[in-house]
Amino acid sequence: MEERAFKLAKAWASDNYIDASDREIIQKHLEASENNEASKLEILESFYKDLEFGTGGLRAIIGIGSNRMNKYNVRRATQALSHWILSENSDSPRACISFDSRQFSKEFAMEAASVFAANGIKTYIFPELTPTPMLSYAIRHYPADGGIMLTASHNPRQYNGFKAYGSDGAQVTPPHDLKIISEYNAIESWNQIKTGDFQSFETKNMIEWISKECNDSFYTKILENSLNLESCKENGDKVHFIYTPLHGCGYPACKIISEKQGFTKFEVVESQAVPDGNFTTIESTPNPEDPVALKLAVALMKESNADVAYGTDPDCDRLGVVVNDKGIEKYLNGNQIAILMLHHILSESKKLNRLPENPLVIKSIVTSPMQDVLAGAYGADVLNTLTGFKWMARLWKDLLDQDTQYNYVFASEESFGYMPYDFVRDKDAVSSIALMNEIVLKNKLAGKNLIQALDDIYEEFGYFEESLIALTFEGIEGSEKIKRIMDYFRANQRSSIANFQPIHIEDYTLEHHEFKSNVLSFEFKTGDMLFLRPSGTEPKIKFYTMVRAVEGDLASKKKTASEKIKDIESFIHSKVAEI
Repeated sequence: MEERAFKLAKAWASDNYIDASDREIIQKHLEASENNEASKLEILESFYKDLEFGTGGLRAIIGIGSNRMNKYNVRRATQALSHWILSENSDSPRACISFDSRQFSKEFAMEAASVFAANGIKTYIFPELTPTPMLSYAIRHYPADGGIMLTASHNPRQYNGFKAYGSDGAQVTPPHDLKIISEYNAIESWNQIKTGDFQSFETKNMIEWISKECNDSFYTKILENSLNLESCKENGDKVHFIYTPLHGCGYPACKIISEKQGFTKFEVVESQAVPDGNFTTIESTPNPEDPVALKLAVALMKESNADVAYGTDPDCDRLGVVVNDKGIEKYLNGNQIAILMLHHILSESKKLNRLPENPLVIKSIVTSPMQDVLAGAYGADVLNTLTGFKWMARLWKDLLDQDTQYNYVFASEESFGYMPYDFVRDKDAVSSIALMNEIVLKNKLAGKNLIQALDDIYEEFGYFEESLIALTFEGIEGSEKIKRIMDYFRANQRSSIANFQPIHIEDYTLEHHEFKSNVLSFEFKTGDMLFLRPSGTEPKIKFYTMVRAVEGDLASKKKTASEKIKDIESFIHSKVAEI
């Protein structure tokens, strides 16, 4: 591994394709590596392997090297995607590109556009940083054969990434992703990559800026799907929202759609409204799942006595919600937010006679089974997929291709991702904020906040509670630790976890699963469940606990569920420390 890293670093340092300034950086680390451990480690981590084009694209620490996120690897990935697009449509191929606020996102987007154009692919690029869901929408609006979003989503500030999309506006899945990966791996020389001058391609009309008309039609679609738009316009001044884009790209879109709904008190956290790839004001990662990231929004919510605080991640596909419960902040988890959304869609649609026949709800396997109960009460079916909206969008596309009798209602996963409408085929925090705006208003007019609304749902449909442990293990040593953890639980499948005895175990790497993934699930005699899954985009392993309490009043059920989760989580922390 070390020999390979230093050999490749020397090759990059002497290759004229690499910019002189970048070659100089590599050379300095090479010269210092004999006596400086930091320089040696930098060479090892940056060059010990090629950055892999995974099933969703690229994601890595920004830097110079074969295993880093840089313009050279962006060009390589775009060339691979170009080969695939041309194999699918060689007559009048098109692609769309968007980017968020991360370091070099715009530069990477322009590099990708130049590679597309050099390959004869007409490219539409957003003129400013724009949310992921709006890229997904644009791909089908134009229509295009594929697309790229330059983002590392909610990863730490040192990361950036490259998401690859197909003509359906969803991230690519098998067999297409495997073809792109094959094309990527087949590029062995920089000379195999076509590129050129961005401005020249723009002059030749091979690169075109995406128009305001595309954005406006996106907002119109959201409003057309509203279930309480008239009430929003009449009572929009009765609710006070606080919003933080966490220095990402969500502010313009989320503000515009909220104002179009009629909400006049949509207040932003000013210090976090400015796009900033260093996420200067955020102590943790720019992730609305993390309460620390929402610290300033919560403070402003309490100071101004607003009803809720929202947070979206840098590419505005995830949404977090915090409730002002009589002056105390209450953080909703992704399952709770999804339950509020699903209940609103089903109940309001039924009330308005807008609930279609054969309604379908889609969710990931690690998302709350409460959705099954709730959907069933309204005659809706629930279908599960692996974690990731690409699988949910893929399932829905397959059903449409098969002339399904199903009618789409909602899709979600516990990691703060929701797809309220199928005109976007990925997580969509813009549509989700519009939907939550409606929900907050409806309940406020009824004299309730979202905590009270959730309790009403629990009283009617039963109490479910979920938790997530996400443990980070960085670098080469970290990836080996994650493997050891998964190996341990596979080797000890029948052992009790805390005092819970598994009665059914699923290993999603086995042949009978249509889509394989490194996931283990344990179902216990109590009916509760535990899932283990290494993240596909971060150096993390995740443990999902899902429990249900059926006896006693709501307070007793909450206490029982909390105690179950505490026991399982204590076991996990103890066992991971041993491994």
